[in-house]
Amino acid sequence: MAKWGQGDPRWIVEERADATNVNNWHWTERDATSWSKRKLKEVLEGLVVEGEAGRCEIGDLKHVEGEASCNSRKGKLIFFYEWNLRLSWKGTVKESGEKHKGSVEIPNLSEENEVDDTEINVSKKKGEGDVLKELMRTEGTTKVREALRDYLKALKTEFTLGMILPTKAAAVGQDLATERKPGGSPVQDSVTPQALDMVGVKIPTVRIHMREVFSSPADELYSIFTKKELVQKFSKCPAVIEAEKGGKLQMFEGCVSGEYTELVPSQRLVLKWRCRSWPEEHYATVALTFQDLAAQSELELECKGVPVSHEESTRQCWKKQYFEEIHLLLQQSKDSME
Repeated sequence: MAKWGQGDPRWIVEERADATNVNNWHWTERDATSWSKRKLKEVLEGLVVEGEAGRCEIGDLKHVEGEASCNSRKGKLIFFYEWNLRLSWKGTVKESGEKHKGSVEIPNLSEENEVDDTEINVSKKKGEGDVLKELMRTEGTTKVREALRDYLKALKTEFTLGMILPTKAAAVGQDLATERKPGGSPVQDSVTPQALDMVGVKIPTVRIHMREVFSSPADELYSIFTKKELVQKFSKCPAVIEAEKGGKLQMFEGCVSGEYTELVPSQRLVLKWRCRSWPEEHYATVALTFQDLAAQSELELECKGVPVSHEESTRQCWKKQYFEEIHLLLQQSKDSME
């Protein structure tokens, strides 16, 4: 038996104050499947391909089958992913104005192959328009590969935040990086607080501001954020919605969670809000302000405390998963009444 103080340092609990996965030695796993499906949809849908032959645009991610996960062992991250994808595309021939449709299939996107070696097949529905198929086969596959690289980059950065936990050694190194002026005041090489907000866990954060106009009165739009059945309709997932002060919020299969902190019916909502891929226990403050504009309403979003590395993905989350889906829900409701 080792003498006191001479044990294997990998097992010394005091290396972390919370005694969690000391020195990142143990195997931990995080399922990235649901997150990946949304990210693949985000980076692939809407890609535009233009050339002398015409213009094409990738539409819906029609089929997505597979799984992804990230594992941590001995301070290293190990990724597993395997996807079978099928996308639709439509295009217009420049000279004739003819419109054509087709599909893009990616039968095996996995960690076993580089993106450049991943098979991408382009097909077109019967008829003329082979010039568009050729455009998609050349320029289109290049754009698709770039999007797949964006997905993998996000998987290895955004999704993995918080998986490698800071150790005592890292904290000591951080302390040593802090120098002192002759007068005794600390000088630290960090982002200035004027440029970034610091909320919750002390990490660099930014503020996001967005506005969107919807074809509904403010009270109806407010209800879409506070009534469980409406939230589940636009999010297309089961949700936990307790629309009262201190009430819980959980959406998109647990990828978004938080609580309601302020509710002014038809006027204002304030949420404590986070994405699952953010550092543990870090929340942003989301303020939603509703304003009537005749038969429409304007929604103003202010999101404070978003981790710097998640700024763009958070913008896309609100734009794609919230705003665009709410527009679709309102249109469907309008169509059903006509």
